[in-house]
Amino acid sequence: MTVHVQPSQLPVPLRAKESGVTTTLNRNSAVPLYLQLADELRTKILSGEWQPEQRIPSENELNQIYSISRMTIRQVLGKLVDEGLVFRVHGKGTFVAQPKIPTRSPAYYGVREQLEQQGYSTRTEMLNSGQVDADDRLARQLDVSIGTPLYMVERLRYAGETPISLHKSYVPLPLAPGLLDHDLAEKQLCQVLARDYGLDMAYVHESLESLVPSEEELTALGVRRGVPLLLLEQRIRDRSRRLFEYTRIKFRSDRIRLEFDYDLT
Repeated sequence: MTVHVQPSQLPVPLRAKESGVTTTLNRNSAVPLYLQLADELRTKILSGEWQPEQRIPSENELNQIYSISRMTIRQVLGKLVDEGLVFRVHGKGTFVAQPKIPTRSPAYYGVREQLEQQGYSTRTEMLNSGQVDADDRLARQLDVSIGTPLYMVERLRYAGETPISLHKSYVPLPLAPGLLDHDLAEKQLCQVLARDYGLDMAYVHESLESLVPSEEELTALGVRRGVPLLLLEQRIRDRSRRLFEYTRIKFRSDRIRLEFDYDLT
């Protein structure tokens, strides 16, 4: 979520006397102080004592509370940033991050169903749809000739009121004539393709990488500048190994955690 606040509107951070902190660091312990402090701050976040989007005490304030050097405190906060528990806003401070939503690949189970199963209300906004001719890249991804007419569908998915992912899909027009006549905001593309065109997902090739969002993606997803997106690309085949869909899903890395399970027995 992008933070747009004026200094006068910032939540007042917990001060040393107001924090209710009882300093539990054991200076005689073999456990380094920075690990003890990291555990204590992590517990405050995970227990809900410090709420998402709340500004936490500054380095100076933590120094006053715990009597630990600012260098050590900076190291601890950096560790919590790496763990995705807090984020920094230049000139504003350090804030508790929103918890990430654990999600499996849509090849296993639709994103919408996964979100609803976890108690989130969902909605899908249709951003763009139409017909395009396959250029060299799309022709290679879908194993068709350059110039083959394709349907293009671009959607924005929400969890509650928070945009979490951008979906852009391409389907060869000859395989699904009239596809855009369906309500693809309310109905899932994979279900429409399977039910109405006999294009059942049987084989999926996926690749995952991070990328820097464009200005349009920053705006659409409400991502803070500097936060990367997770790009999941899918090439989907039916039981006859025919390629019928190429999809690019861009997830907010600050709100979504992709999980993978492998049975190697």
